[in-house]
Amino acid sequence: MESLFDQPKEPVKPQPVSKRKEQQEKIYTVSQVTSLIKMCLENTLPGRLTISGEISGWRKHSSGHCYLDIKDENAIIPTVMWKSDFAKLKFKPENGLAILVKGYVDIYPPQGKYQFYAETMQPAGVGSLQLAFEQMKNKLQAEGLFNEEHKRELPKYPFRIGIMTSKSGAALHDIVDSIRNRWPVAKLLFYDVPVQGQGAAERIAIAIRDVNKRNNVLKLDILIVGRGGGSMEDLWAFNEEPVARAIFGSKIPVISAVGHEVDVTIADMVADARASTPTKAGVIVVPDIDEVFRQLDNVAKRIKSDTDSLLNLSSQKLKTILAAAAFRNPKVIIQNRQQRLDEFENKISDSTKTVISNLNHLLHTFFEEILKIEPHKLLADRKIALNNLQNRCAGAERKILHVFDLKLTECASRLGGLNPKSVLGRGYSITRNKRTSTIIKSVNDVEDSEVIVTEFANENMIESRVVKK
Repeated sequence: MESLFDQPKEPVKPQPVSKRKEQQEKIYTVSQVTSLIKMCLENTLPGRLTISGEISGWRKHSSGHCYLDIKDENAIIPTVMWKSDFAKLKFKPENGLAILVKGYVDIYPPQGKYQFYAETMQPAGVGSLQLAFEQMKNKLQAEGLFNEEHKRELPKYPFRIGIMTSKSGAALHDIVDSIRNRWPVAKLLFYDVPVQGQGAAERIAIAIRDVNKRNNVLKLDILIVGRGGGSMEDLWAFNEEPVARAIFGSKIPVISAVGHEVDVTIADMVADARASTPTKAGVIVVPDIDEVFRQLDNVAKRIKSDTDSLLNLSSQKLKTILAAAAFRNPKVIIQNRQQRLDEFENKISDSTKTVISNLNHLLHTFFEEILKIEPHKLLADRKIALNNLQNRCAGAERKILHVFDLKLTECASRLGGLNPKSVLGRGYSITRNKRTSTIIKSVNDVEDSEVIVTEFANENMIESRVVKK
């Protein structure tokens, strides 16, 4: 395209000096110059441009609009991406990422600069969906959502199974047929959700949380979430963050059954178990009823064999016990025990008599010793000594109280002399500032018109107001 800046110009004819002076030079406003530059850009540049470069200075405003710079080794272009265009991106732009952006160049009049308005954006060298997958995988892995310690154990014999997929897809029939063929005793509960398209991820996440909220009534043992095969775009709902977090927060064990063998989604990594196909989900979630019956038969046979062996062994033990002397003549054991009981009774009786006799002898000996001591004379001497001690204590107490009484009288006299109010009886008075309750010692302690209180003897007081100092 031929540039407007390269148009041939007509030669300017020289004008007489007098005419040039008569012409007046045209003056442009800033807005007019900006409009001229804007028209030049619009008429010169293509309507849409695709630019390759590297993201720098990425920032997302609270309004949802995004601002960044696209740069290479020699230049930099300020760029804007509106909220509506940014919402269509599957990956998260970040500084240093090589990208291809498509949009147009225009002037931003308030700042008098040109900038690029990006309408679409994709990573350079890798698909946007693949990059978004890797970004989401790294983010959730760093948070520990894939860790094995968070995986719930699958029930061995589930009887109430939830299936969450689209009713129009083949995955539903594959899952149901697989479970019915292996475990027909299970009760299946179906929850219809969209599995692709705009808003599918949010609908799946809401459905998972709803099932968990109502599971006290539903009583599901396990939940299968999935769909049949398709392109990466078709399976994308199972790579979005709302679904991953809903599966992680589910109290019901979740099996992810999405796509084919080669398809691996974020939901597969977060779920408690992954089924490579919807059909395999039935194999993982339920046992084979024929195998269970075979196991039950084997267990029944082992129980019967173990029971027969235990009965035979117990029968032999019983015969041995019955052949013992105790069972041939059981009264002998009782009679021997009775005889030993009589012997014990005699020994206890003899021992009791001996102990009582010894105690009587000891008591008699102590009584004789007490009589030798003559306790009545000992008590009389102790009573006399106690009376003398009481008399001495009473005299000492009176002396001490007299000394303290004298000291108390002396202290009271001294305190009376130091009492500042003792002089009030001799015609003196004490004056206080009523507002501050402080004693007025000089004219500076009170102001004009303030109320003062004068105290006389016997707590008599008068109030007065200062008229003049």
